[in-house]
Amino acid sequence: MRTELRITAAAGTLPRIHAVGGLAARHTGPDTVHLIGTAATPLGGDVLDITITVGAGARLRVRSVAATIALPGRETRKSVAHWRFEVAADGDLDFDPEPTVVAGGAEHDTFTTVRLEDGARLRLRERVQIGRAGEDHGHWTGELIADVGAIPLLRHRLELGSEAITDDALSGPRALESVLTYPDDRPADTAGLDQALLPLAAGGTLFTRTGRLLTA
Repeated sequence: MRTELRITAAAGTLPRIHAVGGLAARHTGPDTVHLIGTAATPLGGDVLDITITVGAGARLRVRSVAATIALPGRETRKSVAHWRFEVAADGDLDFDPEPTVVAGGAEHDTFTTVRLEDGARLRLRERVQIGRAGEDHGHWTGELIADVGAIPLLRHRLELGSEAITDDALSGPRALESVLTYPDDRPADTAGLDQALLPLAAGGTLFTRTGRLLTA
């Protein structure tokens, strides 16, 4: 199944929503939208194509009503999600959905593109858990490309799960939390063994935490 979702926020009006496939969205506040699953997705073979646009002077908060569960399909175990975020000058996007759980035997690839104008504000949080209770052999790959105007902000790629290149059967992480914040002037913090806050050269920060399970 192919899912397409478009959310467009403009100053002074409710966000516009266009949805086809297994994912929809609902207004839950003047500047808040919750993502809602309308069918079991992503299954192996599914493609999700989501674009979220915030215009000049607009504010948008995106949440979800439940976790996303990636499941293997009958003919293939891989599903793919393409996320695109565009924020104009003086626009403000806070994206913080519930985690994605990659079930045992499933493989889910996420490709995220962020385009910010000067003066845009962004908080982009992603959480991934490999396996449901008693499972640890799913696989997730995430790629993130973020730019501010013509200036590269971040190029980031991670793998998680039993088939990741650097996986260790004894101590390999099965959970990830990642938060991209722009602008942000907090200094580097690498005191934790499994987490780090890193400033970006073009401004903003990237926070990453890994472990066996997501924290509350």
